[in-house]
Amino acid sequence: MKNFENYKRMYDWKKPSHRSWPEKEITEAPIWCSVDLRDGNQALATPMSLQEKIEFFDHLVSIGFKEIEIGFPAASETEFQFTRYLIENNKIPDDVTIQVISQAREDILQKTFESLIGAKRVIVNIYNSISRIQRDVVFNKSKEEVKQIAVNAANIMCEYIKDHPETEWQFEYTPESFTNAEVDYSIDVINSVLDVWKNQTNYKPIINLTATVECSTPNIFADQIEYVCEKINDRENVIVSIHTHNDRGTSVATSEMGLLAGANRIEGTLFGNGERTGNSDLMNIAMNMYVTGVDPKLDFSHINQTRRIFEKCTKMKVSPRHPYAGELVFTSFSGSHQDAISKGLKNLSNDKSKKYWEMPYLPINPKDIHRHYEPIIRINSQSGKAGIAFILESQFGYNLPRNMQKEIGVFFKDLSDKLHKELTIEEIHYYFVKEFINREDIVKVESYDIQNSNNNTSLDIIYSIKGKQKKGSKIGTGPIDAFVSILNDEGYNFSILDYIQESLNENAEKSQAVSYINIKINDTDIWAIGQDSDITKSGLKAVISALNRISNI
Repeated sequence: MKNFENYKRMYDWKKPSHRSWPEKEITEAPIWCSVDLRDGNQALATPMSLQEKIEFFDHLVSIGFKEIEIGFPAASETEFQFTRYLIENNKIPDDVTIQVISQAREDILQKTFESLIGAKRVIVNIYNSISRIQRDVVFNKSKEEVKQIAVNAANIMCEYIKDHPETEWQFEYTPESFTNAEVDYSIDVINSVLDVWKNQTNYKPIINLTATVECSTPNIFADQIEYVCEKINDRENVIVSIHTHNDRGTSVATSEMGLLAGANRIEGTLFGNGERTGNSDLMNIAMNMYVTGVDPKLDFSHINQTRRIFEKCTKMKVSPRHPYAGELVFTSFSGSHQDAISKGLKNLSNDKSKKYWEMPYLPINPKDIHRHYEPIIRINSQSGKAGIAFILESQFGYNLPRNMQKEIGVFFKDLSDKLHKELTIEEIHYYFVKEFINREDIVKVESYDIQNSNNNTSLDIIYSIKGKQKKGSKIGTGPIDAFVSILNDEGYNFSILDYIQESLNENAEKSQAVSYINIKINDTDIWAIGQDSDITKSGLKAVISALNRISNI
């Protein structure tokens, strides 16, 4: 690409002391705070209506969020009224704390506190941007002047809460654009705010460190978090929170490393909705914990419902490849992947002693989040024999002989290529039956009679070829052997290479007998199937199906 020389490293800083976070693991859930109704909502082309915000709030509560940022009450009448609605209608469960955000300005704070009258417990989050580029270009203020904005707002908050002791208050300060600011300067501003808030409420103050614009690799952010945790005043009495955006596409990794580095709280949204490229995806982070055996304290076991509510309320679409929730994340089109998954599922069903989930290409059991196995394997021109065999067995009960699977795989691969599309389960079944089962294009069985004696079988059969009725009688080792002799007298001259007969498995109709047959005629061998409630007739139909397939290829 051209013009790359016009850019430089956005943030060039190295932690001056030893880093310990790379040796750590995430072993417990952080404090979660959903900002879907504020940060996520403000990023929508059409912000949520009051009713949509109510529905979304209720769903966040059902998932298990205990802290929910409900909006920016001073930003619009809808935001203000939503805050009032939740408070006045007692819609906030006792174990849930609402959070609101406000600029570090007195007039904005006044409107914010007005919206909170009567609330039981609230986190008030104030913010101001402290980065060099914002100080120089947007505010034209010095470091000291920008710090004073935060300190003044912190003092105003202390004064406001004196008039409303009925509410349990918790304070949060967000140094916006933290990742673009000088770290030691950030610590100076944070400590100045903490000095004002000391002993002002019954709850630990929250310092919310933001990657407002993601401007470095995740390890640099982790270094920043660890350094701040080492340097801020009275660390054990402060909750360190992180709030990352996804400008570099690494917000989930950035957040996870931030937790390793000492943060004990995280703000984000479902499916990463937010300004520009979005926020950190809390569902993704929680599920990453889940699949490593850590209880995330959030319940995404009905993830399809969460996706539906999100899409309904936000008018945004969850990507088909989105981790855990996307339509296609438990789907494989590749033949080799399909083969491995099919074998893994069979192994799992046969071995009940396994304690842990282990499956090729599937890091999580779809059933644990109420997803289903049916769409795991989907068929297109890239698919192979194992995928088709899996679908036909799991959905329709056909336990295809191994040697037959190759021919069926080639058939569907060519069909998908010809149709230029993925084949649905219904289409797979339709074309499978049409091509392989009970073919009567040219040769057809009308009726038959069997007599068994002295280990031989006498077959009297009425059949038709191209509509012309014929009769045949032969003695053989069985009805199939006798019928082959009759047809060879018609000039077909074929032999049977393989023949397997069984009932459809427990997922299908038990009364149906299925006969799989492989015949060879001249230099061609071909598979076909006969199916009937009469076990003998299913075998005769298999022979007929194979001949009819030969006549049409």
